[in-house]
Amino acid sequence: MPLIVRGARPSPNIWNNPGSYELENRAVDPAGVIEAAMTERRTWTGATVLDIGCGTGFHLPRFAADAASVLGVEPHGTLADRARRRCAHLPHVEVRQGTAQALPVPDASVDVVHARWAYFFGPGSEPGLAEVARVTRRGGAAFVIDNDATRSTFGGWFRAAFPAYDATGVERFWTSRGWHRQPLDIAWRFERRADFEAVVRIEFRAEVAERVLAEHPGVEVDYAVNLWWRTF
Repeated sequence: MPLIVRGARPSPNIWNNPGSYELENRAVDPAGVIEAAMTERRTWTGATVLDIGCGTGFHLPRFAADAASVLGVEPHGTLADRARRRCAHLPHVEVRQGTAQALPVPDASVDVVHARWAYFFGPGSEPGLAEVARVTRRGGAAFVIDNDATRSTFGGWFRAAFPAYDATGVERFWTSRGWHRQPLDIAWRFERRADFEAVVRIEFRAEVAERVLAEHPGVEVDYAVNLWWRTF
């Protein structure tokens, strides 16, 4: 397989800095707010779960604890290999290299789809959404987690880093396609200041990152996200 599958959308953080992104994954949502909100809508106990843009497979073992089978899809070959190694002890977990807009998954074969900060950022993700609809069984559900740029300390940093981001347009995109929004309040909570600094520097361009680090002490920040979801 190629290092990167044709048509993949480059990720500026995990593709270039998987070690720092691992620190970020560990720091995100320590209270489990996102998972609780998802399971209120559709549990994955005994289900087939698809994680799109699974990266190094951070979330796969958690799904595997309850699911009947778990499939991760990742376009970057090095990250996909890391995900396979992470889940080598879990026989009901598989990782395939592929893209969101051409999922290597049969029709109507999964019950729960999960995508967290991967590919589905609003306008432009229509091909991936068509693939989600293709592979999800009747009675299944899909979840997309993305930043809520309209609020929270992190949201303010996001707006400074990406001033052209149109939060209203993104919401219009999702709702016009039958998706629902659940705003969630989570946190970034790091064990060490050095870890926090490393993650800030992979998430924001240099001038914004340095301003954030100069203005924000400590290892924790309030963070708002949107859980986009729909059933099939």
